[in-house]
Amino acid sequence: MRYNQLGDSELKVSEISFGCMSLKGRKKDNIELLHKAIDYGINYFDTADLYDAGENEKIVGEALKEKRSDILIATKVGNEMRADGSGWDWNPRKSYILRAVEDSLRRLQTDYIDLYQLHGGTIEDPMEESIEAFELLKSQGKIRAYGISSIRPNVIKKYAEMSNMVSVMMQYSLLDRRPEEECLDFLQEKGISVMVRGAYAKGLLLDKPLKSYLNWSEEEVGYVRELLKGEARNLSEIRSLTLSYCLSHPAVASVVSGIRTVDQLHESIEAIARASDMEEKISKLKDLLPQNIYQDHR
Repeated sequence: MRYNQLGDSELKVSEISFGCMSLKGRKKDNIELLHKAIDYGINYFDTADLYDAGENEKIVGEALKEKRSDILIATKVGNEMRADGSGWDWNPRKSYILRAVEDSLRRLQTDYIDLYQLHGGTIEDPMEESIEAFELLKSQGKIRAYGISSIRPNVIKKYAEMSNMVSVMMQYSLLDRRPEEECLDFLQEKGISVMVRGAYAKGLLLDKPLKSYLNWSEEEVGYVRELLKGEARNLSEIRSLTLSYCLSHPAVASVVSGIRTVDQLHESIEAIARASDMEEKISKLKDLLPQNIYQDHR
């Protein structure tokens, strides 16, 4: 397993990391799965206070408390659950972030969070307040670093200019090349790392039933999948190629992969182990596939 520095922080993250939102089923099985991931070299585990109304953080905390010094825990804030349980409302206010972090720390059974991320954001948000909250938490030792999870170029650029964030989590894949237009090079220049989500485009680049995706029609998605099959001998190599594509940009530190089963964990580890020396195939795919762009939030 290779490890990359996260922005200008002291954190080093495994090239493939564990998206904990995917955890389902029995707690015992989930804990065993997280432990196996550590055994394979995965050191970064991503959750959020929103996932299962905090229950996901509890599972992660229970599983990782005895291995805390060996791993990195990332969680997210900004979606405030309603008292009646009917849903949540967006709240990036400083006062809320300072309250919410205490609940996350308790559920995660830790006294610090390695990476605390704003779980979304709009250009109209009180960004100064959010940044003040993160900076205060960092000075208090409750978080080691902070970032945002966003696909909005205008939000990303403003935070990059105003804050000391070290990372941006964003959707990126062969079917969603929007980050290539405005964000990836910009973030690299700023020394801010990218954590990729959605590398397999909801499984459409692998073996899920074909359907439309973003600006791609169902037929066009099928065409992309056939291109991948022409460059790879089997599904395992397709996984490797899609991961390699995302990791080929120097701004990308890790691909956050949703893993539900031991088999999926094995497949992910096998894919990342092969994800090298694919520059020629990646270049070919870039030439053959049109680059989609952000229509909104520019």
